[in-house]
Amino acid sequence: MSINFNELKELLGAIAQTDIAEVILKTETFELTVRRGNSNIPVSSTVLSPPATVHSSLVTAETSTIPPSSEPLKPSVSSPIEKKWVEITSPMVGTFYRASTPNESPFVEVGDCISNGQTVCIVEAMKLMNDIDAEVAGEIMEILIANGEPVEYGQTLMWINPS
Repeated sequence: MSINFNELKELLGAIAQTDIAEVILKTETFELTVRRGNSNIPVSSTVLSPPATVHSSLVTAETSTIPPSSEPLKPSVSSPIEKKWVEITSPMVGTFYRASTPNESPFVEVGDCISNGQTVCIVEAMKLMNDIDAEVAGEIMEILIANGEPVEYGQTLMWINPS
């Protein structure tokens, strides 16, 4: 069994949406164990030569040095549904970051015009930084999540008014 990172992200996101506390998948050459809900279990990820083992935990750990802002950025405008805006959602459970490091400017601000495929934020999951790219060109209308806040799979991060 080979490890497909996208399938692994989807599996972890699906598990996070349930009350499942532990999942173990085993083959002759691969083992995946996912646990959550026990803060005494350390977060770790290990891949070895066959038989491979991957252990992970969905326990939230506060290890980032990027300080969360106090409020998400929201302009006072009408409902996204009324405006036919397009949402950017989180493809996984993780931590939302507006910039790649604490000292850099955010990828986007409300009012910025962006292009299709442009990176608009990062979601950190299991110590991996995942760029989140826009799927449409347009203007950033709302940023719903504060920097450093946890996000769920499928949660709306921002709204774009497509151009």
